[in-house]
Formats: sequence, C-alpha cells, structure tokens
Amino acid sequence: MMSGELRKFSITGPAGNIEGLAHLPSEAPRAIAIVAHPLPIMGGTMENKVAVTLAKTFAELGCATLRFNFRGVGASEGEFTGGDGEEQDMVAVVEYAREQFGDELSLLLSGFSFGGYVAARAANLLHPQHLVLAAPAVGRFAMPAVSPDTLIIHGELDDVVPLADVFEWARPQHLPVIVLPQAEHFFHGRLTQLRSIIKRHFSGVEL
Repeated sequence: MMSGELRKFSITGPAGNIEGLAHLPSEAPRAIAIVAHPLPIMGGTMENKVAVTLAKTFAELGCATLRFNFRGVGASEGEFTGGDGEEQDMVAVVEYAREQFGDELSLLLSGFSFGGYVAARAANLLHPQHLVLAAPAVGRFAMPAVSPDTLIIHGELDDVVPLADVFEWARPQHLPVIVLPQAEHFFHGRLTQLRSIIKRHFSGVEL
C-alpha cells in the first residue's frame, strides 16, 4: 500500500506546543502508530532518517502514523528532561491521535535510540498492542522491561549503543533481538532492510 497524505499538526502538550507530522494511509487506518526520534541534545529531531523510515513504513502498513518533535526541539516548546517530560510528550501525542482517529484502533509505539527508550517507558504506561524499537538506547538510559513480543532491531557494529548492552538487557527477559550484521547505529545504507524487516514482522499480523 502506498502511503497517502502528509499533514502537519500542532497540539498543546505538558510543556507547551508540540509540533509533528502525520503520515496518513490512502485508506481508512488499520491502527495508530507513534514514532519517537533520537536524543535531542545530540541533534535528534523528527526529521532523523531512521524516524522518517519508521513512520513511512507504518503508513505503508496502513497505520495513521505520527512523528513529532520532543520538547525543546524545533517548534516544540519546553526543555529536555532526559525522559520524564519526553514520555509525557509521547502520551500527549497518543491522546491526540486517539481523538483524531478513534479509541478503537490498536496502538503501535516505536522509537529510534533515545526515542526507543521513551517508547519503552510509554509502553509500560499505555500498554500498546505493538512495540518496535530500533537501536534502543540501552545502557545510556535505564531501559524498562518490555513485552515479550516487542520487535527489537539493532546493528552489529553500533558504536553508540553496543550490541552487548542490548543483549545484557534482553537476556533476562528472554527477548529476541534482530541483529543486522555490520550495521551501525544510524543504519547507514540499511534503511531499506530495516523497512523490510518491519514489514515482514507485521505480514499477516492483525494490527
């Protein structure tokens, strides 16, 4: 399915304005997907190529998909808090999406790097039907435990979040981790593969 419309949105969050972009499927949405971007203090925004790839992929799967800037990024007001406030931002975007597209749709949370940490935190609060984490910032932040069916994708040569740290976090939870050989943190040259893995994961899955 080709994704359809791209629509800007602006909402009032806990720290003020939150700006974002909604990727709308060409047909009635099958689910709601929310995508969180990498670390703001290292230049992370909703225009990060991994975050954009995630958003486009979920829209192609038929989800009404929203990516947004955390507080203090772009036109989003407020200041970086290291996770607490950013989790609140993500919850506010979920609430907005449910108002726009309906409570009856299932929820998919996703994030890249620091965004993966925030998505995992928000998942423990919101209990989404699906959670997708790309190179989650394990070790750099106190990653919570996640659902056993979480899709985790990580690069073998990640120099920001070492694969060993991800295994140490995943091991006691018995979580499977999909490892891309020779891929690094930003999945340079591997975004098409990242997209394919996600699509294959949700192939035949009732979103």
